[in-house]
Amino acid sequence: MSHTPHELAEDFPGKADAIHALKQSDAHFAKLADAYHDVNRAVHRAETGVEPVSEVAEQEMRRERMAIKDEIAGILAKA
Repeated sequence: MSHTPHELAEDFPGKADAIHALKQSDAHFAKLADAYHDVNRAVHRAETGVEPVSEVAEQEMRRERMAIKDEIAGILAKA
């Protein structure tokens, strides 16, 4: 359990410029980045007890975050 939120720029070191550019030029990527941010914050709130959820719900949020991150990674790899 981590008490530090995962941020895209930290998860993809050296890709901050590409992330920013893609957010500006690719609507799908921007939507993915926003979705990642939203679910990431929800996981962080659950982990820290700010908004407790069931263990099953927290695991589902983590799976969703990973799926979004995998899609983002694929786009970044091609950029």
